[in-house]
Amino acid sequence: MRKKAKTREGKTVTVVDVARIARVSPITVSRALNAPERVSPKALERVQKAVKRTGYVPNLLAGGLRSAKSRLVAAVVPTISGPVFQGMIQALTDALDERGYQLLVGQSGYKTSREDALLDAIIGRRPIGIVLTGMMHSADGRRRILAAGIPVVETWDLSKPAIDMAVGFSHEAVGEAVCEYLFGKGRRRVAVLSGEDERAARRTKAFVAAAERLGLPPPVVKWVSVPTTLADGREGLAELLRRETALDAVSCSSDLLALGVLTEAHARGVAVPGSLAVIGFGNLPFAAGVIPSLTTVHIDGVRIGRTAAELIITRAAGEKVKHSHVDVSFSIIPRDSA
Repeated sequence: MRKKAKTREGKTVTVVDVARIARVSPITVSRALNAPERVSPKALERVQKAVKRTGYVPNLLAGGLRSAKSRLVAAVVPTISGPVFQGMIQALTDALDERGYQLLVGQSGYKTSREDALLDAIIGRRPIGIVLTGMMHSADGRRRILAAGIPVVETWDLSKPAIDMAVGFSHEAVGEAVCEYLFGKGRRRVAVLSGEDERAARRTKAFVAAAERLGLPPPVVKWVSVPTTLADGREGLAELLRRETALDAVSCSSDLLALGVLTEAHARGVAVPGSLAVIGFGNLPFAAGVIPSLTTVHIDGVRIGRTAAELIITRAAGEKVKHSHVDVSFSIIPRDSA
């Protein structure tokens, strides 16, 4: 049973805290951050070390706007072009708008360094809450968020204790369930076509472990760069068939990859699902309308978005949330492709 994460009631790290650790005055800290040329090299070095140690991020809204109460919530997603997160973003936008809040969306890509830089810009503007996609990756990023004392909801994952609050599901459970589903359909030569992002990689690892437990031959795994595309799916199936001619099932880390696999199978005259079963991830709108219709994993992004908004709004009102760790689970939608 997964241990429930505790809610963080964070204390904001201030310039006074940084000054105490650096053994300088608060005004020296301010100068070091805003006009480093006016500070001695030794003092600047001590301030920089104290900032790194505490995770302090300057408040960019300080001064004339200090008394203004923010109505802004920030969300960080890997990509705004991929449709898988659109349901969550729309639900967040609607739920916050109903209560008079606005949503700012930032695109981090799939690199931790870009996520950290984006968080610095966000924290400096002191939103009332931050919604992250996945669990925070870097130690520096976690330190900055904790230091800011801003309510945070990590979404689309429950892999480790949350910084503050979390709404998501187990990617390991998804990978295991997909393998068991294909096994239950009589598939024995299975493969995985996966994007290289961390969450998809954990689904793949769990899929491979489940195949070993079920006594299947080691699954063939093909990795592709993210964000994944239909072309990646076509090229991926071609590669998988070169490596395993008896292949009878492919699990894809996205519906777009699965659509590419269906397209390539059709072009090669490979019958789906007769000769090859295909399963995707995301249950995108096209999944039910393609021929054959796509079996896929459904994640309730709308519920994730609305729940995240409720948690942020509750904390912004100074109230404690009843459940800081929400598992929305997932479901496999059986259709013609598997």
